Amino acid sequence: MDEFGADVVIIGAGAAGVCAAIEAADAGASVLLVDRFSGGGASRVSGGVVYAGGGTPQQRAAGVDDSVDAMYAYLRMETGDVVSERTLRRFCEESADMVAWLERQGVPFEGSMCDYKTSYPSNKHYLYYSGSELSGGFRDVAKPAPRGHRVKGPGTSGKLLMKQLLATARRRGVRVLPQTQAMNLITDDSGNVTGVLTRTLRDAPPWVRARHARLADWAAKPGIYVPAMRRSLHQRVERIERKHARELRIVARRGVVLAAGGFIVNRAMVREHAPAYRGGLDLGTAADDGSGIRMGVEVGGRTAELDRVSAWRFLTPPSAFLGGLLVGADGRRIIDESRYGAAIGERMIAEHGGRGWLLVDEPIVAEARRDGRKQGQWFATLQLRYLLGKGRVTGGTIEEVATRAGIDPAGLAATYAEYQRGPDPAGKPADFARPLDTPPYSLIDVSVKPNLGYPCPMLTLGGLVVDEDTGAVAGVRGLYAAGRTAVGICSRSYVSGLSLADCVFSGRRAGLHGARGTDRVDKNENVF
Repeated sequence: MDEFGADVVIIGAGAAGVCAAIEAADAGASVLLVDRFSGGGASRVSGGVVYAGGGTPQQRAAGVDDSVDAMYAYLRMETGDVVSERTLRRFCEESADMVAWLERQGVPFEGSMCDYKTSYPSNKHYLYYSGSELSGGFRDVAKPAPRGHRVKGPGTSGKLLMKQLLATARRRGVRVLPQTQAMNLITDDSGNVTGVLTRTLRDAPPWVRARHARLADWAAKPGIYVPAMRRSLHQRVERIERKHARELRIVARRGVVLAAGGFIVNRAMVREHAPAYRGGLDLGTAADDGSGIRMGVEVGGRTAELDRVSAWRFLTPPSAFLGGLLVGADGRRIIDESRYGAAIGERMIAEHGGRGWLLVDEPIVAEARRDGRKQGQWFATLQLRYLLGKGRVTGGTIEEVATRAGIDPAGLAATYAEYQRGPDPAGKPADFARPLDTPPYSLIDVSVKPNLGYPCPMLTLGGLVVDEDTGAVAGVRGLYAAGRTAVGICSRSYVSGLSLADCVFSGRRAGLHGARGTDRVDKNENVF
């Protein structure tokens, strides 16, 4: 069995892992970045949105007045006490510098602000309200500001983000070892983590490595949209690995950083920790199987927030749908429709069995048809086509449309009457409310279920407990964790861009302290 090594060994070449690698290299450490596939991870197939504020250059260019205090107040409401007030404030205070740091790594941003509320903007806009900042209950406590900084690139721009970060890491002297699967951590007699045992295709024939890379890329995308395709492709990837991979022992002289993603594709782990979350679209790659969390636990780490799963039931685009009423099978209101899609998804799953219908009238349908294509990306256009086609029933009265949809007519009629009297009982701000007084009425089925026409993306948020100051895994020396392998800023509640921002924040922290070997695991008051 061969042996390989570096000062800092990083498992996973997504945003957290690559940011850790750059920071460790800048601190003077030799760095080895290991990835099961070709790098990029779930970050590569993401929308490329980074949550940042407090006065970034992009906000200033758009004429946005934001402050660290306003950003902190909003995120404290969203994230609860998953991290200490000190850490959350540090995240907010360093936010603008984080964007500047990414720009220095070659990641482009722009301050072209989206003038409508959406879950993901068109290619004309790269700054937008990516959470619930404008929703009732939030805007009165925290001054709203657009903080969704989308990497400036066409389509879902996570691909560009990771291309630039990986190129920068290589320029910094980071060695990248692709097509290498981490199996177990290696410890010494004192329990200190000293390396990683892997299986690698490093010395496999070129045609084997090329085929493995091609199948893995297809499994990631477009496979992410077609679960059966991804499973089939990944089975072929695994067959190649079983036949051609060989063991490689990697020595870490200062520390190991686990940045291997979450566990959304590990159905057994999801059933164990979050059984209500089923029927969604796994937002990740085949490597988001919980292996990083498992390896950390095996050497003495502990976990938290594993029951937290973010399920995205977006109602926009088009923004016209914010004027509708989201109701359950009993016809009663579910939530303020202007809330972020993860808050909507959580309420639907936790209290309504994942079922929900959006009540709209004819003017909203007409506006949705008119604006749908120009307000979103291609996938949003396809979803709108489904929602206004197979996903919709109509009726001349509230009772008639409820009967056709199979929900309680009396409950829907009562909800409608209460809404029409105003003000909105769910707290939806007046600038999103619509009169809903022009039949025919439509009920659009937005339930969470396996559905290629209108999927519900899901990702896991919990992970290994780490020290707030260093990213060291609590109770284990020589081991660090970052991104969705660790508990972090977004592990209680997610809004668009917060996971990538936390990957940058926690990845840089783990890389810096891994290079220094400063695993301060004894400060329990700073552990989250």
